[in-house]
Amino acid sequence: DKITVFGTDYPTADGTCIRDYVHVRDLVEAHAAVLGKLEPGDDRRYNIGTGTGLSVRQVIDAVRRETGREFAIAEGERRPGDPPELYADPARIKDEIGWTARYTDIDESVRTAWAWMLANPEGYSS
Repeated sequence: DKITVFGTDYPTADGTCIRDYVHVRDLVEAHAAVLGKLEPGDDRRYNIGTGTGLSVRQVIDAVRRETGREFAIAEGERRPGDPPELYADPARIKDEIGWTARYTDIDESVRTAWAWMLANPEGYSS
């Protein structure tokens, strides 16, 4: 099996897309924090993220470091509509709700996700 990197010719430091990777625990905590503050009829919207971006290659490197595994990479064509950089501005959720991402280090994020996967090889069905 190979991991396909879609686009390696973007105008970024390593040529791959930059995205804001948010840990699932941060997503859960952000949603719970917002739900605890909303009033009926409230339609406020918040960006949930770290506010910084990492390239696809940076994430791949972190996965290799934290899992100790090597895997093949295939370079694919860009996907239509993929911008070079895309990350959240979480200022509003911080100012209004007081929430900020706790998992801002990609190595820690990968390490906790990998530990969960090892402990739950069948996923939620086990």
